[in-house]
Amino acid sequence: MSDKLLVIGEVRDNDIRNVSFEAIAAAKQIDADAEIVGVLFSDSDLTSAGEELIAYGADSVVTVTHDNLKTYTSEGYGQAVLEIIDELSPKGIVMGHTSIGKDLTPKVASRLSAGLISDVVDIEKNGDDNVFIRPIYSGKAFEKKTFADDFIFVTIRPNNIAALEKDASRSGEVNTKDIDIKDLRTIVKDVVRKTSEGVDLSEANVIVAGGRGVKSAEGFKPLYELADVLGGAVGASRGACDADYCDYALQIGQTGKVVTPDLYIAVGISGAIQHLAGMSNSKVIVAINKDAESNIFNIADYGIVGDLFEVIPLLIEEIKKVKA
Repeated sequence: MSDKLLVIGEVRDNDIRNVSFEAIAAAKQIDADAEIVGVLFSDSDLTSAGEELIAYGADSVVTVTHDNLKTYTSEGYGQAVLEIIDELSPKGIVMGHTSIGKDLTPKVASRLSAGLISDVVDIEKNGDDNVFIRPIYSGKAFEKKTFADDFIFVTIRPNNIAALEKDASRSGEVNTKDIDIKDLRTIVKDVVRKTSEGVDLSEANVIVAGGRGVKSAEGFKPLYELADVLGGAVGASRGACDADYCDYALQIGQTGKVVTPDLYIAVGISGAIQHLAGMSNSKVIVAINKDAESNIFNIADYGIVGDLFEVIPLLIEEIKKVKA
């Protein structure tokens, strides 16, 4: 086993997802003296993406390009990851707890006969041991876990471990590795995205989420405007998605996305426990609801009792004045 920690990065539309930089910071917390090796997969050249990983703290980067890595499949990525692990014999692996990370890492861990601690939100030290903290019971409690052996394999929740400051002067090698990705049982021919444009919901620092109180798809328009002014993303409760006010790609909650933004504005959301499971760990929660008895106010840091169609335009106007 070498003194290397692998960080499996993610590239979407030729851009590196921010959680990849956070994973590098997490790897540094795990072992500040280890060599951090970033790993990227795509069907096109990844040199510039590799250099960006280095600017955020990676010591070196291995890239794999192949036509069968154009879109994610667990078989394709799994073949590439396992071959890199076999060659480098790292002491651990860190990846984002994203849709890809949640699918890929258990399969890799199974092949390695290794333990996996998923959805880590913080890392503590107990002497020389790393203690990984993760939420349980829909965020109502937290557990602390350690590894019984020396191999570390974790996924980290986006927006919880801050990325290191970017330093373009950092240097490191970006090496391309040839791996023949073959014998795939599943091949993705096309990807149809229904997600909203702009900021990625799972990585947004500001989220404006609407519930049934928004009343219609038209009612979401002010939320998009508020999110745009704040540089954030729009989300929704399951109730709003079930009512066809928006696409399920925006759903936040126990059966949707789990988010931890710096600011979460819940608009017309009652606060069902299933929704709270997906956003209750947000750093600051603002609730806007005309029902003063709504459960959402029990966890909100700030609450506004009023008609959202009157409150939201006033907020937008005031924010624009402050930013002018």
